[in-house]
Amino acid sequence: MATPSPESTLLGVCDGELDDSKHRSSFLTNKVGGLPDVVPGLRRSFPRCECCSFPLVHVVQVYCPLVGSPYHRTLQLFACPAAECSGRPESWTTFRSQCLEVEGGAGRTSARAESAKEAPLSASDWCDSADDWGIEEEAEEKVEVVLEKDKVPDVPEDMIRDRLDMLHIAEPQLGVPVLRPFFISVVDECDVLADDEEGLSHAEKLLRDYERREGAVAGELESGQEDSGGEKYEKSRARHGDHSFSRFRKRISACPQQILRYCRGGRPLFISEPPSDDRQLVPPCNSCGGLRIFEFQLMPALVSLLSWKDAGGTSASSQLEFGTVLVYTCANSCWTSSERQLRNEFCFVQMDPDQELFK
Repeated sequence: MATPSPESTLLGVCDGELDDSKHRSSFLTNKVGGLPDVVPGLRRSFPRCECCSFPLVHVVQVYCPLVGSPYHRTLQLFACPAAECSGRPESWTTFRSQCLEVEGGAGRTSARAESAKEAPLSASDWCDSADDWGIEEEAEEKVEVVLEKDKVPDVPEDMIRDRLDMLHIAEPQLGVPVLRPFFISVVDECDVLADDEEGLSHAEKLLRDYERREGAVAGELESGQEDSGGEKYEKSRARHGDHSFSRFRKRISACPQQILRYCRGGRPLFISEPPSDDRQLVPPCNSCGGLRIFEFQLMPALVSLLSWKDAGGTSASSQLEFGTVLVYTCANSCWTSSERQLRNEFCFVQMDPDQELFK
């Protein structure tokens, strides 16, 4: 399927548990939990919480190369499992890692990498195909270690070293807890909405159209495009006095099981009132100083999936709580082929307004 435009959104849904004894994940795998998979040349690492210094837990991994780019590209989201750190943006972090397709292998090498220039990328697209989500990479290239150097005269030593790094799958975890891994599959939100419309009766469609019109009016009033002076606006406010929460619920109602929304360069879906200028909230890229743009967000349905992988035979839930977590990444996706450091991106956390009712 073609990469969606910024106006389209792809939805991530759980596609079954990732059994380590049957499936071999890599940096090309889209998944919840488990251990983060590193690209060639980089070592697996666990960041620490800025609030309590505890090692962060790997929550989500998304393989998201950009159209026209010679690089594989993976985003990994980490969070602090401590209850007292829940909801704090300092307790979340996102790492971006990339490698040239000719280095990453996995049957996705491309001739364009041979003539690639180290220019900043301006693409705002996602994967070449949404079908990459949740599919085991059966054709993944196997790493073969040849001891006799005279048999591989054309392979530079640094490439051999990078391939050996990929074999470090049993690295010590320093006591970091691991969440149960699940595959992530994908659907286009437009397809979901179309299927939802087909199942509606005529009366239901009229009601849906009315709700959409009313929502548009409320949005215009909220942004000051129409008369904002009074009673009509107050009547449009949802519970908690937050129209954003009502709009959030309506938007996800066609696919309430969605655990992730992906729309690079698109508009995020806030669960509660956003800051007056959310663009000022997002700092520039700390590597190139360029603008960061929205890329994807975690959804409330993910919380129920988060349980510990080794919990003595039980499925003990984690302490992670959130409404939505928005991830903003470098618009240029700045990277060079000689990079050996993960790039840190920005997370913005909003808690579920319903949680305030029980405090």
